[in-house]
Amino acid sequence: MDDPAHDSSRRLKLLIEYDGTDFVGWQIQPSKAGRSVQGTIQDAFKQFTGSDAIVVGSGRTDSGVHARGQVAHVITDTNLSCNKIFEALNGILPNDIAILQVSEADSSFHARYSARERRYSYTISLVPCAIDRRIALYVRYPINFDVMDECCSEIVGEHDFRAFTRSGSEVNHYRCTVTLARWERSWNKLIFRIHANRFLHGMVRSLTGTMIDIGRGYFPVDQIKKALQSGNRKDAGHTAPAVGLVLEEVVYTDE
Repeated sequence: MDDPAHDSSRRLKLLIEYDGTDFVGWQIQPSKAGRSVQGTIQDAFKQFTGSDAIVVGSGRTDSGVHARGQVAHVITDTNLSCNKIFEALNGILPNDIAILQVSEADSSFHARYSARERRYSYTISLVPCAIDRRIALYVRYPINFDVMDECCSEIVGEHDFRAFTRSGSEVNHYRCTVTLARWERSWNKLIFRIHANRFLHGMVRSLTGTMIDIGRGYFPVDQIKKALQSGNRKDAGHTAPAVGLVLEEVVYTDE
């Protein structure tokens, strides 16, 4: 959904955190039953303003994917202060969505089109976990951290990532510029961090799953390079589950 036309209105920027476990994803999906993050926030806006408003996100996150730093904008006619809107939204929203910040935005600001970089993480737990079970993938088999980290050098830069997206994805092109890709080790966890100007549908999960397969010895260390060169989805590994994926931050041109 795009912006509705308004003659006299305000544009607000929202910083949002959510646990995506029980959502069908960010976007409202009329053909799919279940809660969406976008729809839940729009319902909350209508509840305290009495009018409809479209909440436009920086990008879609799939079912089960989380966010610590999703950004959205909304055009509204309410004259409430940003602080009052912040309090109202957090008072209405369920506890798996939190509004971290509400601020005034310039009329030219667009949560999606003004973004210059998006930053994701994917967390693997090497031991069973209870508290983190909704935000980390438990991997019970041995995986080689050093080999997985070595793969990251092939990911950085501008590449055609069609081998790492879902077949049938409707995009104009498959080229993305990755500015950072690395694995971090923290006691019993492995964390993959990736920053890019744009991401294709399922791209981070496919890259992560392929690196896990490489770390298990299912593929040689140059499999990422092979898949990038061929553009063939069959050269990539499995798609990692949504559970470990988090949208950490969205960076804008004025920041």
